[in-house]
Amino acid sequence: MIVQRVSYRDFRNIGAAEITLSPGVNVLIGNNAEGKTNALEGIYLMASGKSFRTPKERDMVKFGAESFEVTLDLLDARREQRLTFKAYSADSAKRRVCTKNGVPLPRISELLGVFRAVLFCPEHLAIVKAGPAERRAFLDVAICQLKPMYLKSLQRFQKILTQRNALLKQLADGEGDFSLLGILSEQLARECAFIYRTRADYIERLDAFVKRFFAELSADGGEGAGEIPSLRYLNSLKLSERLEEAEAQERYLERLTAGTAREIAAGATLYGSHKDDIEILLDGREARGFASQGQQRSLAL
Repeated sequence: MIVQRVSYRDFRNIGAAEITLSPGVNVLIGNNAEGKTNALEGIYLMASGKSFRTPKERDMVKFGAESFEVTLDLLDARREQRLTFKAYSADSAKRRVCTKNGVPLPRISELLGVFRAVLFCPEHLAIVKAGPAERRAFLDVAICQLKPMYLKSLQRFQKILTQRNALLKQLADGEGDFSLLGILSEQLARECAFIYRTRADYIERLDAFVKRFFAELSADGGEGAGEIPSLRYLNSLKLSERLEEAEAQERYLERLTAGTAREIAAGATLYGSHKDDIEILLDGREARGFASQGQQRSLAL
């Protein structure tokens, strides 16, 4: 998959521009505030369907303009494809429009997987020390580009989780229908099992890459030379063995059922994919507490 061209219209501080890219490494060079990060933001927008800098699309519209448009031409398996993303300012009643080869996409999530990209920015250097939510988000963004069905499962999971938490709060106040809790628990367990297997498979593959690339980064005998990094999936079931999806679903349902009293008292779901984390280790020790700043940067990279 090779990006051939990217064009911008009224995107951030870019009035009109087109960048033609070459296969291999491309470097953007310019003075401060000339739009280098904005150009990268536009490219990543086509991979993830959202900015890595703001949740508001209107913030990306050039001041005084009604809308922005980014167009990306790529070559995928000898087939040319064109993606466009158009969004409007806060003053406009029009909605965003995304197209693939000129055909409007019904949902922005349809962009995922068409063009895959990995973003690495200064904020990611803190991922080793960051909290579980940041590591889950980093993981989920990567998997969603590879498996669009994973995004749909995450969306269903979040919807069920919200409904279940609302019911638990009602039950804690002596209200709500207790019979609905079992139904929501079954639905939640099903999504948790799929998310568990998908995350476990991805982390296993990622672990192999981390070991290889960390060794290459420290091959010159610098900091970290000879040390072995590893990634460990910390799921809410605290499983050390790998389970098939059907068995994982049973385990999740058992845990949710057994913890009903505690969850009602807490008014929240205490077990599930929203409690997962990735443990980053260096020579078997938690990197967050033992790795140096340089080692943490290498691990993040």
